[in-house]
Amino acid sequence: MSGTIHAASYHGSLYSRPFIESFEETPMLVAVLTYMGYGILTIFGYLRDFLRHWKIERCHIAREKEEQKDFVPLYQDFENFYTRNLYMRIRDNWNRPICSVPGAKMDLMERASHDYNWTFEYTGRVVQDVINLGSYNYLGFAENTGPCADSAAEVTMKYGVGIASTRQEIGNLDRHEEMEKLVAKFLGVESAMAFGMGFATNSMNIPALAGKGCLILSDELNHASLVLGARLSGSTIRVFKHNNMQSLEKLLKEAIVHGQPRTHRPWKKILIVVEGIYSMEGSIVRLPEVIALKKRYRAYLYLDEAHSIGALGPRGRGVVDYFGLDPCDVDVMMGTFTKSFGAAGGYIAGKRELIEYLRSHSHSAVYATSMSPPVVEQIITSMKCIMGEDGTTIGCDRVRQLAENTVYFRKRLREMGFIIYGNNDSPVVPMMLYMPAKIGAFGREMLKRNIGVVVVGFPATPIIESRARFCISAAHTNDMLDRALSVISEVGDLLQLKYSRHRIQPSLARPVDDNVYEDIDD
Repeated sequence: MSGTIHAASYHGSLYSRPFIESFEETPMLVAVLTYMGYGILTIFGYLRDFLRHWKIERCHIAREKEEQKDFVPLYQDFENFYTRNLYMRIRDNWNRPICSVPGAKMDLMERASHDYNWTFEYTGRVVQDVINLGSYNYLGFAENTGPCADSAAEVTMKYGVGIASTRQEIGNLDRHEEMEKLVAKFLGVESAMAFGMGFATNSMNIPALAGKGCLILSDELNHASLVLGARLSGSTIRVFKHNNMQSLEKLLKEAIVHGQPRTHRPWKKILIVVEGIYSMEGSIVRLPEVIALKKRYRAYLYLDEAHSIGALGPRGRGVVDYFGLDPCDVDVMMGTFTKSFGAAGGYIAGKRELIEYLRSHSHSAVYATSMSPPVVEQIITSMKCIMGEDGTTIGCDRVRQLAENTVYFRKRLREMGFIIYGNNDSPVVPMMLYMPAKIGAFGREMLKRNIGVVVVGFPATPIIESRARFCISAAHTNDMLDRALSVISEVGDLLQLKYSRHRIQPSLARPVDDNVYEDIDD
């Protein structure tokens, strides 16, 4: 069908600050060469599988025993084609063991492979003082010295490490209660509850909030935990284009007009599920517009602030604070303690009735073991530091330093000619690599120069959009960032990664006061 463009003039007054994001187009030549690279790898993959089948090449893959050859296959050979023939070639870039605190710098255990990455052995050498651009240590609280570490050590001596019970039985400590009250105060909501695992906070709580007869509207780039939670709920799921308010509104209108399939009864509830910062794109949710749509169509909003809590906003209160919005406008606030707070676990926050309901209906609340006391203490101490309740300005200084480091790092990378995705204020900085051979080469060349980075490829990203993902921290000094940028530029020249033609799509990088929307009917 033809793409018809409609214009509307609303939502422009919802933003109080510039909202600029860029997603530069993949150059045509790069896209063609990337597809060719994957094509060649696939051809050689089939050839090697043929050689393995006839025992010409040794096969290391997981497979059934000989006596089970007539069984229904436990391991699907074809489904693992990518892992076997493409991932294995660059597997040395992942699962690298570190032997220090994952702070601004870290120590890595060196390993080597003599069978093309199927197995590894340690050389006994430690690569020291590697600049860490991979950990989600946004505010620098992943540390083994200072007030947080000292408090966690004291609590460990008093309470021990394990609880050996659920919260509903005899695993509810006074520290758990204090932490949840502090989280609610930090977020500016009535109540909050904590869980021992961030992934399970999403995957186990969404099924408690939605079920059969409910509709979940999910951003196409939502995290796997949100996707799993939505599927487990049994709700109908419809996906809208990433951060595209026209796509979301279209789905909302259809849901209101048509209701449920076949019966056309009204949906029991409509739940919009979005993230604060999208961890692969570096983009920030258009929260003011999402809230406006949610209010207009009387839907509920589930906001995952795993990467944005602590890392955004003048007070480190996340994406709600970043836009200067009322926390009460978000029905379900979710976040994790694993990133900005240097701890583990996650939380759900909102109205008191919501939290009381989840305490008795959420699988992760009823069946999961309580959070470890030193982890709880790390959360309490780091959160008080951010709030300034420790009597210092350390927390505020770190929030400000992170914002400065983020803007500086992104600006320098763009000036060098790299294609960088996402929002100018996002501490998650994806740098496009595209070609499969360059994924492994970039990670290895950076480590040779004592810079630790995370590289990401298919299936975590679209097949032609492989990338390196840098995570900026308040603990990074100017010297560290300049050293890292110098090395990135050097490796970028070596691998010819400076693809940018400085042609940023205006619709994705429009200024805040531009209130013209493009709505394309498929």
